[in-house]
Amino acid sequence: MANHIIISLIFVALSFGLLAFAFEPSPLQDFCVADSTSSARVNGLVCKHPASVVADDFFFSGLHVPGNTSNPNGSRVTPVTVAQLPGLNSLGISMVRADYAPWGINPPHTHPRATEILTVIEGSLQVGFVTSNPDNNLITRTINKGDVFVFPMGLVHFQRNVGTGNAVAIAALSSQNPGVITIANTVFGSDPSVSGDILAKAFQVDKSVVDQLQTKF
Repeated sequence: MANHIIISLIFVALSFGLLAFAFEPSPLQDFCVADSTSSARVNGLVCKHPASVVADDFFFSGLHVPGNTSNPNGSRVTPVTVAQLPGLNSLGISMVRADYAPWGINPPHTHPRATEILTVIEGSLQVGFVTSNPDNNLITRTINKGDVFVFPMGLVHFQRNVGTGNAVAIAALSSQNPGVITIANTVFGSDPSVSGDILAKAFQVDKSVVDQLQTKF
């Protein structure tokens, strides 16, 4: 009986180990440049034939250009994921540039497939994330030029420019395609809409408030 228990525990441990390594595993070749012309569907993108790979597959230009922050949030994120840089395919990394007008925000959102590490290049940002249920603790502080802050994978987080001038940050993410779920857009701007009755009960507000929010998103 004891041997069976030990074997079972070993099997469970190995299973969890395999699950831990199943998330964007290390590539099995030098590179796998994304072939955007392929109609094949895989968890990632199909590789181009190595003979057709060129230097431009590993190159992106544009992070030196300020993003247009003339929008309601007063911010703009310029992504460099596998969609913009095919050479990132299978490498498990990506990055963004974020620009913020004075008091501009990058509203509460999550990255379902990536941890994010953010560095302030110019200005000062209030940053923070909220821990998962049931605690929902807010972890927040102000960071300045040269400071670094980490947002754990999947947790709701935000940034706000608290300086008098424009702010700029560069962030790296642990996925070639981290995904973005902006909370307000997702909840109030889905297509088709989530029932107003459901949202009114969830947010404990009158349905007319929900109806107004849904028209904005």
